[in-house]
Amino acid sequence: MDNSISSAALNSSQDACLQDLHKLLGSRFSMSESVREQHGRDESFHAPAPPEAVVFAESSEEVAEIVKICVKYKKPIIPFGTGTSLEGHVAALHGGVCLDVSGMNKVLEVNENDLDCRVQAGVTRKQLNQHLRNSGLFFPIDPGADASLGGMTATRASGTNAVRYGTMRENVLGLTVVTADGRIIRTGTRARKSSAGYDLTRLFVGSEGTLGIITEVQLRLYGVPEAISAAVCAFDSLEGAVNTSITTIQMGIPVARIELLDEVQIDAINHHAGFDYAVKPTLFFEFHGTESWVKEQAEMVKEISSEEGGSDFRWATREQERQKLWEARHNALYAALALRPGSKGWPTDVCVPISRLAECILETRRDIEESGLIVPMVGHVGDGNFHLVFLVDPENEAEELPLFQPLSDRLVERALRMGGTCTGEHGIGYGKIKYMEAEHGDSLELMRQIKKALDPENLMNPGKMIPL
Repeated sequence: MDNSISSAALNSSQDACLQDLHKLLGSRFSMSESVREQHGRDESFHAPAPPEAVVFAESSEEVAEIVKICVKYKKPIIPFGTGTSLEGHVAALHGGVCLDVSGMNKVLEVNENDLDCRVQAGVTRKQLNQHLRNSGLFFPIDPGADASLGGMTATRASGTNAVRYGTMRENVLGLTVVTADGRIIRTGTRARKSSAGYDLTRLFVGSEGTLGIITEVQLRLYGVPEAISAAVCAFDSLEGAVNTSITTIQMGIPVARIELLDEVQIDAINHHAGFDYAVKPTLFFEFHGTESWVKEQAEMVKEISSEEGGSDFRWATREQERQKLWEARHNALYAALALRPGSKGWPTDVCVPISRLAECILETRRDIEESGLIVPMVGHVGDGNFHLVFLVDPENEAEELPLFQPLSDRLVERALRMGGTCTGEHGIGYGKIKYMEAEHGDSLELMRQIKKALDPENLMNPGKMIPL
């Protein structure tokens, strides 16, 4: 580990908190400039802010000791998993200490008969599925990046499989959390339901490190389907593609994934990944189940898509073909960046009720066309969630942000007007904090009261999610 500071230099800094953390952790404490800069940025467009120091924890008990030291000296604490968040979640806006849990990467237990497992917060979703590969089970939540499961829980992540398997909210059974006063608490049980007390698990799921630090997660698992098949279908119009998605959901067809890519994004993927898809609005489908049930689902969806101007399905049934297909979808951001070489991506998302999805997407597309800007669109349209990627020239950021920011603001206003949310899965961080009052109204004050009750010194990831 890169730790360029000597004990003498640290002692001369006169920062007793950092001295105590160094004594506790030794080589797992760093004030290296490169380490601090790495931990002050995520994958978002928003400006990074490095912490004063980075500490690497290996257990819940160690996290608790770190928190107690920071609380003693009133030093802010920013949790860090893999740094793949998209709204500035890990920026140290008020200085402080970044607490990296990536070393807490043990799968603690797998209960095959009960379809659940317990993992430390630093375990990534790919690592968990690799661990489960011979069990006949898998964990389906797939945000694209190989994010840590603690981070996915903290941001209430979802992804391409959410239409069938739900989000982290539905798949977290319980948590181990270190609170803002250094206590270790456990929430939830392994039972599939409970009516005992406040639902503290759901309080911490999506709290973005502002109420406590998640150190362990109890997760729901699923059996690997007997058959999996993927298909691609192009449409003459964006409206036809969206209506196919809406009708499929309203008819109760249990597709595993429905992903929308507009013609701009399809063109980008063709060039980036070497595909030859028609440059039209396109849906990617995946079906899970028995051989006969997968075939039946596919036939029903194919009939719906034909009525909406969809092409014949292009199938991918072999695992290697499906992996290539979904890898291209997950790399949509990098493909989009290639449309404007040298640009920086500003991804954003909203989510609306499924009945308003076509209206929201079509209004958004008209808004983009009127702006004259190149803005690819992708979406988990099976659950009403879609994303835009603004391509900003970092050399001309001051001139271009006034062009993109109104588009972002109107997108959020449109979603809220239709009964939706300013973010379906990216979270708030500090990038979307200004929209919280418009979305939550008077209930935002209750959130503030909860934050103050659990973190009275405002040390847990300050400046994120809740405007105080």
